[in-house]
Amino acid sequence: MTKYDFAGRTALITGAAGGIGSATALAFAHAGANVVVADIADSGAAVAADINAGGGRAVFIRCDVTRTAEVQALVEQTVQTFGALDFAFNNAGIEEEHARLGDSDEALFDRMMAINVKGVWACMRAEIQVMQAQKRGVIINTASVAGLVGAPKHAIYGASKHAVIGLTKSAAAEYGRIGIRINAVCPGVIRTAMYERVVAQGLADEQGIRRLHPIGRIGEVGEIAGAVLWMCSTEAGFMTGHAMTVDGGMTAV
Repeated sequence: MTKYDFAGRTALITGAAGGIGSATALAFAHAGANVVVADIADSGAAVAADINAGGGRAVFIRCDVTRTAEVQALVEQTVQTFGALDFAFNNAGIEEEHARLGDSDEALFDRMMAINVKGVWACMRAEIQVMQAQKRGVIINTASVAGLVGAPKHAIYGASKHAVIGLTKSAAAEYGRIGIRINAVCPGVIRTAMYERVVAQGLADEQGIRRLHPIGRIGEVGEIAGAVLWMCSTEAGFMTGHAMTVDGGMTAV
């Protein structure tokens, strides 16, 4: 991964207890940033501990992103601990859907929209309030290729990720002139513990999924982390309101 110098800067990552979130938290720490590891799962504490053991600076803050008071407290504690909020990676989300829309579940709809959409909105709102006062900051939201194209048997998930891109583009247009850049990353299928569980349960065929990607393989969490750090760097300083695909060519065909 390219070495960035984020020394003295602070990065907040939600959904950071595992998968893409933990990989990105570790990557920010490797680049010298102070890291806030946020997750509803207490296992996020181990990610922060790993960073501190390696000589970095990190804290774990338990947060349910569907609860706006917890999100507000998360952002306030970030600033109290490290003095500023430079980068925010709003990554918390779920994907638990494997049925056609006509067979879908109302409770799952409500849960997915609460986490994937309301959670991103709540995080962005709190982060923007801080960054607006600073007159600087970068926000990256985790969307998906399912936010760009149709997603059979994942219609609710796809709708939630389309909404994330809508939030991203609208906020980018609102706050670009005061120094806040806001983008989204749209991963293809990435090898995470969640993905491995889906395959083990027989809900996905790994060979079939590989064939969906012209590059011929599943993506790795470090590849998404690398994209996020690049989008936060000065190298991407002219980029805002963009939904960047990191999908092995999945949406190219």
